[in-house]
Amino acid sequence: MENRTEVTDFILLGLTDDPGLQVPLFITFLLIYTITLVGNLGMILLILLDSRLHTPMYFFLGNLSLVDFCYSSAVTPTVMTGLLVGNKIISYNDCAAQMFFFVAFATVENYLLASMAYDRYAAVCKPLHYATTMTTVVCACLTIGSYVCGFLNASIHTGDTFSLSFCKSNVVHHFFCDIPAVMVLSCSDRHVAELVLVYIVSFNIFFALLVIWISYVFIFITIFKMQSGAGHRKAVSTCTSHFTAVSIFYGTIIFMYLQPSSSHSMDTDKIASVFYTMIIPMLNPLVYSLRNKEVKNAFTKVLLVAK
Repeated sequence: MENRTEVTDFILLGLTDDPGLQVPLFITFLLIYTITLVGNLGMILLILLDSRLHTPMYFFLGNLSLVDFCYSSAVTPTVMTGLLVGNKIISYNDCAAQMFFFVAFATVENYLLASMAYDRYAAVCKPLHYATTMTTVVCACLTIGSYVCGFLNASIHTGDTFSLSFCKSNVVHHFFCDIPAVMVLSCSDRHVAELVLVYIVSFNIFFALLVIWISYVFIFITIFKMQSGAGHRKAVSTCTSHFTAVSIFYGTIIFMYLQPSSSHSMDTDKIASVFYTMIIPMLNPLVYSLRNKEVKNAFTKVLLVAK
């Protein structure tokens, strides 16, 4: 325990050491974070204000927007502060807290995506039974279960990582306290910790992907049997948007966490991390909601009321 407390803070190297890129990157991330805040918080507000959006699909979308806002906020402000003022030092406890909240909300999103796929399965494949399938209790249980899994997963990984001894370098080759980047600094045997990371992350990802895959197999079977061209196009459009976001989210997560530590390239990991820490939370409101006519109508209604 004494060895573990020898390192009292960490130094985040950030994305680049080039002074000429500091300001452009800060402006870029500020713009991305602003769009993320406006998009996700605006989506939550729209769903709360418009009773027509009080349905299971928008209930999940509202929680997805909340999660995107939270896990983006766990990382992006720290990155922007480092770029603007050059302060790349983060305390031991702050590093642990950042890791915990990022892992928690990223895991919640993982299971929310699976819940949304099941919701779309019920809507497309069993429309007549949709109201009895996706009841308030079912939606609440799926959402609460996602949060429980997220915070339990974060507790395991954060506790596992910071139970290691850090008595050598405190320089984190990343722009935030990500698990592999911090774990590699340990001076104790991290073999068991790495196995725990790979096994638990593998279970979380592939369980959610299995639910999504099975749901969409049935959805596509139903779509191909549709006689209505309009219904066919609408369903395909919805699935395409979902698959785009799912591919980006799971592609970067699998790339980051399910490869051996010896294969990790920190520069490559940084680029991949930008996608799932900043880009995905910004894109999700656009991909899932802003293309939806009901959301556009709700937004127009709010603007008219405001005037």
